[in-house]
Amino acid sequence: MEHVDVLIIGAGISGIGAGCHLTMKSPKRTFAVLEGRDNLGGTWDLFKYPGIRSDSDMYTFGYAFRPWTEGKDIASAESIIRYLKQTSEEYGVDKKIRYGHKVTKVNWSTPDKHWVVDITNQDGSFQMSCQFLLTCTGYYDYKQSYIPNFEGYDDYTGTIAVPQFWPEDLDYKDKTVLVIGSGATAITLVPSMAGDAKHVTMLQRSPTYVFTRPAKDKIANTLRKIFPNMFAYRLARTKNVLLNIFMFNRARKKPEKVRDFLRTMTKEELGDSVDVDVHFNPSYDPWDQRLCLVPDSDLFNALKNGSASIVTDHIERFTKTGVKLKSGEEINADIVVPATGLNLQFLGGMEATIDGKELVVGDLLNYKGMMFGGVPNMAAVFGYTNASWTLKADLTCSFVTRLLNYMDKHGYESATPTLPETVSTEPLVNLQSGYFLRSLDALPKQGAEIPWRNPENYLKDYKTIRWGKLKDGVMAFE
Repeated sequence: MEHVDVLIIGAGISGIGAGCHLTMKSPKRTFAVLEGRDNLGGTWDLFKYPGIRSDSDMYTFGYAFRPWTEGKDIASAESIIRYLKQTSEEYGVDKKIRYGHKVTKVNWSTPDKHWVVDITNQDGSFQMSCQFLLTCTGYYDYKQSYIPNFEGYDDYTGTIAVPQFWPEDLDYKDKTVLVIGSGATAITLVPSMAGDAKHVTMLQRSPTYVFTRPAKDKIANTLRKIFPNMFAYRLARTKNVLLNIFMFNRARKKPEKVRDFLRTMTKEELGDSVDVDVHFNPSYDPWDQRLCLVPDSDLFNALKNGSASIVTDHIERFTKTGVKLKSGEEINADIVVPATGLNLQFLGGMEATIDGKELVVGDLLNYKGMMFGGVPNMAAVFGYTNASWTLKADLTCSFVTRLLNYMDKHGYESATPTLPETVSTEPLVNLQSGYFLRSLDALPKQGAEIPWRNPENYLKDYKTIRWGKLKDGVMAFE
């Protein structure tokens, strides 16, 4: 059985970053990256729908150790894949990736102090072992998206294009398109398709908070003209981190002021072309769900020029030619795009056991947003939901390398967060988004106090994760 020091599962932005951190900070460690698909990139390689892009800036979504140097920091999937490939090649991680390797089960062996990993590829099934397991599989199901149980869904005779499995040969030129949803996917799709389609209608059950900003950060691009790339990148990154924390905290403390700010911004963009109080006036407070980005006002422009329209209503049923709404209105369309959300899946759906006893994901207690009480030598990358994913991914991977080096120095073979005797728990993510509320049992829990609680604040995490004691009275070493 092949053994490596660290096994990384997933070659998306988190897995590639993990490999780079190991290469830089723990170079004597052997590691491999197992990727179930045939390409790197994870989300950015899977989704192929029109206009797919980042919904946060690349100065914070990029890695801390490698600058983003392209002009647009609200970047296309193609640009992000290029960045990931270049990074993996620069740090030699590309040579460590094994494609078409699907992990089905992991088991910690207490006597052997290592993980045994069951893997399948085109040649069959086999096992590997590792001292430390680092899962970088994200939090949603790659094989199945969420489609509500619409009455009459199978009666529709037109084309249905699910964003997660977009048909690359789909021709929507001069076709009428109905996009169902109001999240980031829908808000990306509508303006991207509106230029070629005959007309695009965005149908939402309830509104979402949106905000606009340029796809190019003028301040960041000016900094790059004055300073070396890395220094300019760090300045832009710091600016955006602080701005995001300020906006999030203000939304929590003074939601009505942030609501007014977002409404005013939207009203100034749309004027009288769209009723903002009907279509952009959510019933919840800002940041109870994620805010959606409209780069360069693209959605607003499509709504103003008439190539797209927005309807807020509930679907009563599908018909042969479209949908009938509860208001009685009918919307006919050649193509229906159900941008209705994701199914959550932790640890990539693999089975996890300790000495043969199954770990129930919903029973796990999160430690520092990355490890789990009672589970040795295992970390999972779970990025921020209120900021760029990679900010937390970088901190997690840096912590793992520091932990491994500490274990080497002191001759430890395992590190396990020790569960408290009693602890009150709550959901890991404090957002009211539908895909989280539907899947509370699919994610670990968090506790009421540090280190079992996620502060969801990069500056607080930076202090405790980068500089906090490893031997903190909770982590048990053997």
